[in-house]
Amino acid sequence: MIALDDTDRALIRALAQDATASAGALGRDLGLSQPACWRRIKRLREAGVFRATRLDVDSAALGFGVTVFLGVKLATKGRVSLEDFERAVSAIPEVQTVEHVLGAYDYRLRVVARDLSDFERVLRRRIMTLPGVGNLDANVLLSEERRPGPLG
Repeated sequence: MIALDDTDRALIRALAQDATASAGALGRDLGLSQPACWRRIKRLREAGVFRATRLDVDSAALGFGVTVFLGVKLATKGRVSLEDFERAVSAIPEVQTVEHVLGAYDYRLRVVARDLSDFERVLRRRIMTLPGVGNLDANVLLSEERRPGPLG
């Protein structure tokens, strides 16, 4: 684990807001020179604090009006390996996240679809045919008020 000071935490918050901000602009905002800011970013990246730089895409603007959180309980864990299930479910383009969880279900999936009938198609033709799928539980996202920010 890397030791973070207040400047590192401020830098993480600033990059979480705008990952495209330059080291010069960030440095000006944080009272650092461009090279000092760049070295901090490099140190944080090399320490694994930043896993990736991603584009935050608005699914609704692309025509995906429905988001469903799907709980998946595998029927028999002994017959199908978790890796086989994970590999198969990760190949479905509508599945945005695959989380192996502890609790009532083995996996939690975030699935996007154009509408409910499109979700039903994805569910019936793609998800329910995956190896080892047993029980399913669906929760339709009504609104998303806040996305969690960085812990720093």
